Amino acid sequence: MLRLAGARLLDERDLHEVLAVLSNDPVASCMVAARVEVAGLDPWRLGGEVWAYDHRSLRGGRVDALCFAGPNLIPLGGNASALRGFADRARRRGRMCSSLVGPAEQVLGLWEELAPDWGPAREVRADQPLMALGGSPSVTPDPLVRPVRPDELDRYLPAAVAMFIEEVGVDPCADDGGTSYRARVAELIAGGRAFARFEAGEVVFKAEIGAMSAKVGQIQGVWVRPDRRGQGIGTAGTAAVAERLVRGLGRTASLYVNCYNEVARAAYRKIGFTQVGQYATVLF
Repeated sequence: MLRLAGARLLDERDLHEVLAVLSNDPVASCMVAARVEVAGLDPWRLGGEVWAYDHRSLRGGRVDALCFAGPNLIPLGGNASALRGFADRARRRGRMCSSLVGPAEQVLGLWEELAPDWGPAREVRADQPLMALGGSPSVTPDPLVRPVRPDELDRYLPAAVAMFIEEVGVDPCADDGGTSYRARVAELIAGGRAFARFEAGEVVFKAEIGAMSAKVGQIQGVWVRPDRRGQGIGTAGTAAVAERLVRGLGRTASLYVNCYNEVARAAYRKIGFTQVGQYATVLF
């Protein structure tokens, strides 16, 4: 049966092709690949849907673009026609995401389509350099940065909340008293993906490995206690997490940063990260 070109929901029959598309740019697609590699394309297990845009009339035609629709809306690849197709499907589904995030060209193009219905956004971050490191850091990693233990959750959580408020601009504890955010942080700690430097029992540096695919780990939530900033703690601490990813876990280390954060960008360049793309984020 023929069908019109547009965005379609993918299922397990499409898994091989989706993985092939994601492997074309493993750094840019890390957030989606990390989910698909573990959960496949079943929406219940995946925690969202994966859509494709292609111009062929039958299943099996070449996929031109993908879009993950879950807690975040993440478009990967695609021209204006593909973005219109994703926008049409997103409008029919209704906004269920807290942000649009991903490659800047696709995110900003998709937002242009969705803004009349979903706007205004709380904030649009149009230029976020996407950076990667495939070898050892150029600075000495902080030997005091280590994985956080599950019994340290209550000491780690205030730093995580402070980072979230500073970075995102909202309190993650506002809606449910922090139950959901605490559970998410506890999950990262249990998975060995939350790292910190403790001094006198308090966190002075923290960072996490958020998404982690078979090839790439994405560092997130980098934070230094305000009274310890400007002392190199963030640079050495991030180098320690990057070293864990590259040497310990065999992944490329990646992260993305706001273009206006010159201090952080300089620190990441000093570590050895280079820009490999550009992200954008639309926050609701």
